[in-house]
This record gives sequence, C-alpha cells and structure tokens, in this order.
Amino acid sequence: MHRLIIVLAIAVGFMHLGFTRAIVAQSVPDPLQLEHKIILGDVSGRIDHLAVDLAHHRLFVAELGNDTVGVVDLDAQKVVHRLSGLKEPQGIAYVQANDSLYVANGGDGSVRVFRGTEYAPADRIDLGADADNIRLDLPDTRLLVGYGSGGIGTIDLRSNNKVDSFPLQAHPESFQLDAGTHQIFVNLPNNRAIAVLDATTGRQRATWSLVHGGNFPMALDTERQRVLVAFRSPPKFGAFSWQSGDVVSEVDTCGDADDLFFDAKRKLIYITCGTGFIDVLRAEDSKYSRLTRIPTVTGARTGLFVPDMERLFLAVRARAREPASIWVYRVAP
Repeated sequence: MHRLIIVLAIAVGFMHLGFTRAIVAQSVPDPLQLEHKIILGDVSGRIDHLAVDLAHHRLFVAELGNDTVGVVDLDAQKVVHRLSGLKEPQGIAYVQANDSLYVANGGDGSVRVFRGTEYAPADRIDLGADADNIRLDLPDTRLLVGYGSGGIGTIDLRSNNKVDSFPLQAHPESFQLDAGTHQIFVNLPNNRAIAVLDATTGRQRATWSLVHGGNFPMALDTERQRVLVAFRSPPKFGAFSWQSGDVVSEVDTCGDADDLFFDAKRKLIYITCGTGFIDVLRAEDSKYSRLTRIPTVTGARTGLFVPDMERLFLAVRARAREPASIWVYRVAP
C-alpha cells in the first residue's frame, strides 16, 4: 500500500509538471501572427518580390505571371492601382528621395521607372536580358540590379542612367550589400557558388564554392559578420563567415525557399518556402535551431519583412477557389 501511494504521488507530480509546461507553452505567442489577408484581385500566376513605401503606407507587388505591379494601400487594405504593360516584373524598389518606383523586368531586361502617386512613366533603362533582383545603395545614390547571364548593373538615381556593370560568372539571384565593409555578396546558384565583390570597383574579391545547390535567398547578419543562405537542393539553411567563407552552421529547412530575412531586434530568421511553410530559426543559437514552422500554402515563397512596421508580408498566388492575396503577419514583441 505504501509503495502504491508513492507511485501515485510520482505520477501526479509528472502530470502536474506536464500541465505546467503546457500552460507555459500556450502563453508564449507565435513569433509571426497572421493579422489579415489583402486580396489582390484578378492576378494569375507567379508573384515575385515586394517593396514598401513607408511614408505613404504603400506596398508594391511584382505580379510576374500577370505582367503587372499591384499597388496596395496598407491602411485601407486594398489594391488602389495596377501598373500594366510590363514584361515579367521580378525585382522592385521604391526610392523615397525622388518618389519613384523601379521595376526590373525579366522578359525584356529593362528597368522601368514610375514617379509619384500618379505612377507616371518616367524612364526606362535597358540592361540587356533577365533584369532580376534590385538593391538600393542610398549612400552612393545608386541602384544595383542583377541581370543577364552574369552581371550587376549600377544605375545612378539622379540621372537614371546605367553607369557601370560588375561582371559575374553566372546569373545572380539574391545579393546583399554591406556598406561597412564595401562588399557585395552574390548568390550564383547555376555555379553553386557565392561571389564576393568590391562594392566600389566591382572587382571580385573571392568565390566560395558550395556543397549544396539552389542557393537563391540571402540575408546578412552584420553584427556577427555572417552571410545567411537558404538552399533548395537539398532544403538547407547555411550560415557563412563573410571573412573566410567557412560554414558556421547548417540545418535542415523547408523546401523551395525564395526569401530569407534576418530580424536583428529579435535575433530571428524568417525563411519563406514554396512548399507551404515559413521556418523561424533562432539566430543567437550557435546551431540556428528551428523555433517553429508556420504553415502557409503551396507556392507562397516570396515575401518582405519590414522592421519599421514589425510586419512580414507574404505573397500568396491564386488557387482553385481563392484569389491571389498578401498575408500580413505581425511580428511578436
């Protein structure tokens, strides 16, 4: 009888411990909380990258499969304008200084410029072929655009003229600029490599050969000087020392990743995947372990994390019974 009482006491203790842990787990909010969905309307096919105008609360959506760019009023939560006549818009950037939207077109290799709230066509810069990812280098008043079979074109934002081109060995996908060290880190998935360029001269400082393929998305952790990359073949996340190119850590992640964001405030990493998930990794963890995996929908692989708004916007293409939309996630405090 005495032994039975002891066994029951231990069992009750474990049950209480489990119950307490469950309460604690339930009290911790998800790092990304879906707030609402903004319907894009009659938009078919693939959606590529996004850009934001913080001053006017506008979100720009490159509707690649539709040959359009949607303009979303984030306060009204609706599309207020649509730019048409484009050719597979991919990269997109908004410049507050001249109130201009820059759209890189994969179909004809051009960068189209639209100005003001009237979205008047202002300029066209022809790069040659497959204009893709765009990055702003505001200290030097220029725009960097990956294009063609291997190059990054530099566009002067004052004149909207192409002023230089940095050669690469293959078509660039995501690339990131670090102003402190004047380096550009460039994903070259066709070569299974990352190229490191001098941001001023375009001279190639190094090439890092990679074990895995499909290195499309990239972000930088400037505090720890690391290049963060997601791979598709196989689905992996890798952190690299940007001084040597050595692998710091590598973990499994969701598949068909196209965007990756580093949240410096919360020390988290968000990876948006076409297999229907957002993976959230702990950036402070030496092994970058997964904090959680958030279900989305198949094909939703592009997005935009806006730290100033504490929001992550996810582009969701049209499905059988649902129109294309932007899912708005609030980042937990």
